[in-house]
Amino acid sequence: MDLTTAYLGMRLRNPLIASAGPLTSTADGVRRLAEAGIGAVVLPSLFEEQLRHQADRDSFLASAGMDSFPAGVSYVPAATSDPGPHRYLHLIEEAVAAAGPGVPVIASLNGVSTGGWTDYATAMQEAGAAAIELNIYYLPGDPLIPARDAERRCTEVLISVKAAVRIPVAVKIGPYFSSPGEMATLLDHAGADGLVLFNRFMQTDIDPESFTVSLGFRLSSPGEASLPRAWISLLRGKVGCSLAATTGVETAADVAAYLLAGADVVMTTSALLRHGPGYAADLLDGLAGWMHRKGFATVAEPRGLLSAEAGLAGPRRTGYLSAIEQATHAFSS
Repeated sequence: MDLTTAYLGMRLRNPLIASAGPLTSTADGVRRLAEAGIGAVVLPSLFEEQLRHQADRDSFLASAGMDSFPAGVSYVPAATSDPGPHRYLHLIEEAVAAAGPGVPVIASLNGVSTGGWTDYATAMQEAGAAAIELNIYYLPGDPLIPARDAERRCTEVLISVKAAVRIPVAVKIGPYFSSPGEMATLLDHAGADGLVLFNRFMQTDIDPESFTVSLGFRLSSPGEASLPRAWISLLRGKVGCSLAATTGVETAADVAAYLLAGADVVMTTSALLRHGPGYAADLLDGLAGWMHRKGFATVAEPRGLLSAEAGLAGPRRTGYLSAIEQATHAFSS
């Protein structure tokens, strides 16, 4: 059974990728995932805020004529989180060594504005990253921000990063555009080597008893896969870049469904956190078993069989009307 696939111009041993998360934040976690058979790993993001903090710190030291702060003294504005920029480069180097030559390590940059912070992509490249995933986590809080201005940020950040590196760059975006398909096309034309669909934004909620707003994060569930699967189905054959699926992967059947929709690779974090890094082997065995039962010798054969390009899927209005009709019939008796 041939599970090899292509993603961002790289040849992977299979289409299962460990997306950014706690398991990919250490060299040991990366090693365990590689031993379980994962095709590639995406490291946790390095944030624009961390890089700006580092730049402000360096500027403060330079203006004070110092190379470093005295013992017990630190720069007042605290960093957003660890690891910092220098530690992140060390993580890339460690992860590359732990993963081995057959498992590409993809670094992640998270930001929403243009500026010098995107030049740090060069340092990631030099540290050994095989590619960069650009995570554009942007929720315009000002209701007066024009939609086009919000969309323009995505392409401007992509162009800035692409200008700084030679390695492939994928863009991870959310679904909340008035026309996600057009946004995908714009990013494709702007040079994206791949699109990761979709980013999951912070799930806030309100507790009416304590009068508090929670800012927690929850693991994804298979029910959340329908939206990215629908858009991957629509985009298959419409963009020239790679398509990566993320969100809602729990079983090998979820991986197979994404391939049928047209995904080049399928990413997961939640399933690996629930079951451990060794679960990657179970997902791959399940995928191989499904392919054998259905008579597929390679993952290329089922890819896109149920995409909109094949005329068999997609969030069309006719499908919406059919679903309403079926629901009405099912619950009216």
